[in-house]
Amino acid sequence: QVQLVESGGGLVQPGGSLRLSCAASGSIFSIYHMAWYRQAPGKQRELVASITSGGSTSYLESVKGRFTISGDNAKNTVSLQMDSLKPEDTAVYFCNADLTTMPADTPSLYWGQGTQVTVSS
Repeated sequence: QVQLVESGGGLVQPGGSLRLSCAASGSIFSIYHMAWYRQAPGKQRELVASITSGGSTSYLESVKGRFTISGDNAKNTVSLQMDSLKPEDTAVYFCNADLTTMPADTPSLYWGQGTQVTVSS
């Protein structure tokens, strides 16, 4: 059984900052990459940022320079530092992890349940 639990969402004013964290726990053998997605009301879920186990990162164009993803392989955690937040960043943020639960297994994707981020004055 694998669980991903997000924390750190909330209400913040435009221009403010929030830090999201996600911890993966359970029968984890190896994590290949972790990522943050978001879904605003009436919109499709979109990839915000991702990080591989080797530390390579990628970002949605609209968050480049404002958001920073980081990971801790030893703790199976991933964080998203969000600065200069805008109202259009308002969404439910989900983390996911591509991982195996035993040696020679095919990686599977696991999702957290999401955390609400609201940017409003």
